Amino acid sequence: MTELSEKEREEIVEAIRQGRALPARYQASLFGDATEAEVIWPGKSNDIERVTLPFQSIEHIDEPRSETVAQPTLFSMDSLTGRQVGGWTNKLIWGDNKLILSSLANGPLRKQIDEAGGLKMVYIDPPFDVGADFSVEVDIGDDSVTKQPSVIEEFAYRDTWGQGRDSYAAMIYERLLLIKNLMADNSAVWIHCDHRVVALIRMIGDEIFGKDSFQNMVTWRRQVVRGMKVYAKYMPFSADYLLLFTIGKNPVWNPVDKVKYITIAEADKKYMKDAKGYFRTSDPGTSSNESLIQLHSEGRIYVTNGGEVVIKDGVISATKGNLQIIYRREIVGSRVEERTVIDNIWDDIPGLGVVSGESVNYPTQKPTGLLKRIIESTTNPGDLIADFFCGSGTTMVVAEELERKWIGADLGRFAIHTARKRLIAQQRHRREAGATYRAFEVLNLGSYERQYFSGVDLSLPEAERQAESLQRQEQFISMVLQAYGAQRSEQLPGFHGVKEKACVLVGPIDAPVTQTDVRNAIASALKQNATRIDILGFEFEMGIKPAMADEAKEQGLVLTLRYIPNDVFDRRAIAKGDVRFFDVGYVEFKPSQDKNGQVSVSLTDFGVFYVQDDADSAAAGLKSGAKRIVIDGGQVVRVSKDNNGLIKKETLTKSWTDWIDYWAVDFDYESQREVVTIQEGDGTKSVWTGRYLFENQWQDFRTKDNRSITTTSAPHSYAVPGEYKIAVKVVDVFGNDTTKVVKFTVK
Repeated sequence: MTELSEKEREEIVEAIRQGRALPARYQASLFGDATEAEVIWPGKSNDIERVTLPFQSIEHIDEPRSETVAQPTLFSMDSLTGRQVGGWTNKLIWGDNKLILSSLANGPLRKQIDEAGGLKMVYIDPPFDVGADFSVEVDIGDDSVTKQPSVIEEFAYRDTWGQGRDSYAAMIYERLLLIKNLMADNSAVWIHCDHRVVALIRMIGDEIFGKDSFQNMVTWRRQVVRGMKVYAKYMPFSADYLLLFTIGKNPVWNPVDKVKYITIAEADKKYMKDAKGYFRTSDPGTSSNESLIQLHSEGRIYVTNGGEVVIKDGVISATKGNLQIIYRREIVGSRVEERTVIDNIWDDIPGLGVVSGESVNYPTQKPTGLLKRIIESTTNPGDLIADFFCGSGTTMVVAEELERKWIGADLGRFAIHTARKRLIAQQRHRREAGATYRAFEVLNLGSYERQYFSGVDLSLPEAERQAESLQRQEQFISMVLQAYGAQRSEQLPGFHGVKEKACVLVGPIDAPVTQTDVRNAIASALKQNATRIDILGFEFEMGIKPAMADEAKEQGLVLTLRYIPNDVFDRRAIAKGDVRFFDVGYVEFKPSQDKNGQVSVSLTDFGVFYVQDDADSAAAGLKSGAKRIVIDGGQVVRVSKDNNGLIKKETLTKSWTDWIDYWAVDFDYESQREVVTIQEGDGTKSVWTGRYLFENQWQDFRTKDNRSITTTSAPHSYAVPGEYKIAVKVVDVFGNDTTKVVKFTVK
């Protein structure tokens, strides 16, 4: 037995006292030699997250159809609108995938997953480059600007690599444990990685899934010669790796082959031909002897070089030459289809640097050809698949094309927005082609995730949870004020603090700031002769700005509404002063009804107030002859310094429309309540959140190739005249959304 240090003994005792499993690295020391090889790192634990948070539905997207004929092969449809009304709805989830995985595995959505046939395949492409730059180039007007990762994304990435491979191992270990807990029987897990972590992930995968579950390691050559660093030391790196693990005894495996086309003249030289047409060769090792005999009886086995076939005791062989199995070959026009078996070296799918027209300028995007091969080989049509590091959404786009159901998740808001646009484009493409497709919904963990971050025990009954939430509220308020640079004050009734000359109010952690909250703040400020109010909130009631700002201005007050970013839950970000509060944007629009009774919506204004580098500070740091593009006060500004040291600042955003990347309309908002299903004891219950689901009935957005955007929607027909609420959602070029609702009477 290995001698333990005093610190190690204390750790073991503490684990036993708390009822936790002993870290795996002590197995050999306490119980003799381990029976299997495993990876050990400081702090390793097989404890996994078990929190169950309700999912909140942000948006439901089902591109309007003109078809009225139901498509029973996939789902039920409304005969009037053509919209999906039953069956599995695909899910795009924004948030921490650790919490998402735990909530999927242990919460009410697990039942939906099981009813959809269970999760049959997971592909993940986790970050594996310690020096990666996750900034994104986004187009604004005729120029582009670099979007920096959010602070919460940066800290998540730093946590992954904070202690080098130890922290990376801990991250991937916990995620794979959670994924295993969610998988159906007879399923597959693909893990995408590179040369730096492939050995580590292989060992962790063996430990979690079992060494017999490992099936293969695919080497994907993502670069061609011209894309390599030809003079790199010790040879250039040009490949990634795909580790394949399976669960169960009979996972799906559809052998993959690749196709190329040759001319009939080439086929005449290469293959035998008989009266039935052309034939092709295949690997004889894929068929049993019985199959070979059957093929021979059908006249479909040939021997090259003048050899002959001998059948003896049920075994077929070639006494001369090379035995080949020949299958019927179809002639397509002037070409002949030729198929060859693919091994675990994939050199026929180039990376995005080679593929033209597919890139959406997302740093971790993978080619659709790669995901198509992965999905086709280990799933069948109708199967449910998932990608919990989904990035720009390639996995889901390909899954939709191949008629698989899907779940996608990512921490980044911009990733979710990029994926949403690609998925809507896929819906449109399939609609135009007359193909089936599913609706999808955009989900997050919303206020429940914030309660979790603040330390509230979400397993408590609702009444107890609310009481604990109130207790935590004071700590939360102090944390937000510190991040905002404000001082706590007990001398300002109706407010929580003060910053410079502004009274500061912090909104609730689990609800939006309402117009009533703002009016109460205005009344309190007037009683105290204040002149400025800063109201901070995670969410704001729709349409709260600029109406409330104008209302305050009429009473001699300057009102500022600012979003609280999730970054406030990371004390490291607060200590470094990295947390930024952005002003609430606003959107203005006008509905109108034409002579045919159809209603269209026209955007009239949109405002954002981002700051990403100060223009004056950027100018001071420039060298002569240099220039830089920054975002300051809601404007894109090019700052330059000539050789004489003269500084020039030029505003590049010419119109408010330059900021709009996407907008959508719900012509009958409040027609569907947002209902979440929460755990209660041994059962569940459905609870209305007080909000409504945004039904995305029409949308327009910019693409990489088409930068134009309309400001007027297509006309919409209402079945019944009356008063309706119309909601418009605008998403800016950084992926942040602003929504407003107005009443409109349809005549």
